[in-house]
Amino acid sequence: MAAHGWLWGCLFFAGWGSLVLGEAPLEMEVRENGAVSLPCKAILLQPNPTRQEWKFQKDGLTLLFYHANKFTDNYKDRATFTPYEIHLKSVTRKDSGTYICEVLGQSFAQSEVKLIVQVPAAKPTAHVPSVVTIGNKVVLRCEETDANPRPTFKWFKDNIQMPPDPKTSTIFKNSSYTIDSDTGVLAFEPATALDAGDYSCEAENKVGPPQRSEVIHMETSKLNVGGIVAAVVVLLIILGLIIFGVWFAYNRGYFSSKWPVAPFLFSQTRKILILWGVGCNPVSLITPAL
Repeated sequence: MAAHGWLWGCLFFAGWGSLVLGEAPLEMEVRENGAVSLPCKAILLQPNPTRQEWKFQKDGLTLLFYHANKFTDNYKDRATFTPYEIHLKSVTRKDSGTYICEVLGQSFAQSEVKLIVQVPAAKPTAHVPSVVTIGNKVVLRCEETDANPRPTFKWFKDNIQMPPDPKTSTIFKNSSYTIDSDTGVLAFEPATALDAGDYSCEAENKVGPPQRSEVIHMETSKLNVGGIVAAVVVLLIILGLIIFGVWFAYNRGYFSSKWPVAPFLFSQTRKILILWGVGCNPVSLITPAL
């Protein structure tokens, strides 16, 4: 009887292209929503078991899902059992993990199968700033979180694919950027006026067709030096008026001579008035020394 069981098991496993002499594969891959049969190699070592159980292991947790000749609620409507395999009618990405078959007969035997559920890429999200400053480093990101295996990424500008090396393209040769196809990061270093345009990204793995993100427009602008200087001047004028008001009130006796802040503000006011009198650049007042 034992010899017959061993022979039956070897013949059964011969139907699996990746099995050799009854050894179960370490990994099995199946597309999401597909069916899969998980073999139990341990049964070959214990052909007449007194007990057989299946466990599911993932993220450090182990769950018993087949014991006492029945499935738990999560599996009873989508799984079937034979001594040599567990058949799952339809798998989802949550079913990825390690399946452990334990058999108790004259001794104990255990075998494991790692199931990888393949998931096609979903529509990615492109993170593109609406306005960037010419001369600065600019980073665009393409994000997709569902695919298994992880997808590779491509970027498009004005509906034209951007090559990994811009110098190889007559369209992008005047741009300076890098593309990481594994992370989906597009980095301009530095950004130029020519980098303005409509951007989208694409995610793809071997499971399904490529998926394209929404198109987002990016503008470029020059650094507004004049606006910055004007803002600094206005700030200094306001600060000067506040300090002058305090100085004026102090001289009129509105503040006590024991108040420590007044002499300090008075001294700072004199410095500002002296600097402005000699034509000092006001930007230097707030620019730290290097």
